Amino acid sequence: MKQSSTIFLQVVIVLIGIMALVVMIRFPLLEGRAANLDLFSIYTDPFILYGYASSVPFFIALYKAFELLRYIGQNKAFSLNSVKTLRSIKYCAIVLSVLIVTAGIYIRIFHHKDDDPAGFLTVCFVTTIVTFVVATAAELFEKILQNGMDIKSENDQRY
Repeated sequence: MKQSSTIFLQVVIVLIGIMALVVMIRFPLLEGRAANLDLFSIYTDPFILYGYASSVPFFIALYKAFELLRYIGQNKAFSLNSVKTLRSIKYCAIVLSVLIVTAGIYIRIFHHKDDDPAGFLTVCFVTTIVTFVVATAAELFEKILQNGMDIKSENDQRY
């Protein structure tokens, strides 16, 4: 892969991280549930704090993807570090999906009877599917890289 392609993808990952941070900071101020609260009460709301805590695996996965692109840019795609990085991305995606499902179940069970949780549950459903796709892709790429490393070490031993 060309150096410019990996740099472009790294910039995209940084922009995704910045946009996620902006949404996390601005959304609680605009959301209906917290719109009438003061600034301190908004950011001490347990559900909003849960959202912030749940974002940690997302940002770890973004960092690991950035790191993987760095390995690819250095022509170290078939290395143990790349395999470990993909494994970390897979685990982050699995943890994130569990946290999203937990939030969806909590809202489904404990929502106010006058509220309609359908929109939130739809977002939970879609993001859970996306995280499962990411975890599956990371698992697939991890196996491909591991097989490539095995073939490379076999060839190195022969010659």
